[in-house]
Amino acid sequence: MVTIYDIAAQANVSAMTVSRVINNTGKISDKTRTKVKKVMDELGYVPNQMARSLVLQQTRILFLLITDIMNPFYTTLARGAEDAARKNGYRLLFGNSDESVEKEGEYINTILTTRVDGALLAPAGDPSHPHLEQLRKHDVPFVLLDREVPGVACDIVLGDSRDGARRLVEHLVEQGHRRIALVNGSASISSARLRLAGFQEAMKLNDLSFDERYVHETSFGPELDVDAMEQWIASMDPLPTAIMAGNNVLAVVIIKLLRARSLRIPEDISIVCFDDFGLYSEMDPFITVAAQQAYQFGYLGMQLLIDRIGEREGPEKTVWKKVVLPPELIVRRSVKRLDESER
Repeated sequence: MVTIYDIAAQANVSAMTVSRVINNTGKISDKTRTKVKKVMDELGYVPNQMARSLVLQQTRILFLLITDIMNPFYTTLARGAEDAARKNGYRLLFGNSDESVEKEGEYINTILTTRVDGALLAPAGDPSHPHLEQLRKHDVPFVLLDREVPGVACDIVLGDSRDGARRLVEHLVEQGHRRIALVNGSASISSARLRLAGFQEAMKLNDLSFDERYVHETSFGPELDVDAMEQWIASMDPLPTAIMAGNNVLAVVIIKLLRARSLRIPEDISIVCFDDFGLYSEMDPFITVAAQQAYQFGYLGMQLLIDRIGEREGPEKTVWKKVVLPPELIVRRSVKRLDESER
């Protein structure tokens, strides 16, 4: 028996497009409609009731894919996403890519095979482009969180990474620091690129030299190379008076490595980082951070996704929504104020 998936494959369109042609719904070009009908005639397809109703069916299930469940930013984000989903009558499936493009691809296949109504994703980075195009090809609505992917037009919720990094560096400069280092995520991740840009901008605005020896690039998540970070610290001579970490995971690793070298924080070296530490910060408010609105990332992102799903059968929108949430600078105990002799 010929199915709409057979027609979709031969016509090189999505199954949803075939269903819209059958049901005469949605916005489809005359060229595409003619092509699909031609294939239907060639294959001798006879529409059945399931095909006629496919476009109206919803599973009321959504998928959330994040990059690091151990990162408090993403656990809080996930709570916001779940709250918004449940409020709107949806259930939520969950995946964790561990910053791996390969693992992300496996979850994309899961999203496609489970026929969820839409997906909310924090992409692993620029190489995620083919995965997102796969979702688009199969008419799966999606919204991105925290990271942009070049060439992918969609709704997105971002933090102001450039401004947050700039404010962290400016705080260090105000406390007398001049020799400032940065440990950051991969350049293939948009938020890491923006945090580097904010760091460089603040250094330039304060007439401080940008020395690449004081910048180390690694992974934002579980795949980070601890040995390479240790070698980077050992190679800096003289040591910086302060280090900015591109996220909270990197900050924890850096602090452990510095303490292993008997360096005290902030007495011997100061630390600031992007993202807060969730409940841990309430137990021991220690590190100065640019705290993002993690819960709002998830809640607003999920609301954008649900709104987009509700518009699927109406006129297609050409204007995508981009929400940028400003971070909050929270000053704590991890930065020492230097006098002239210590700079």
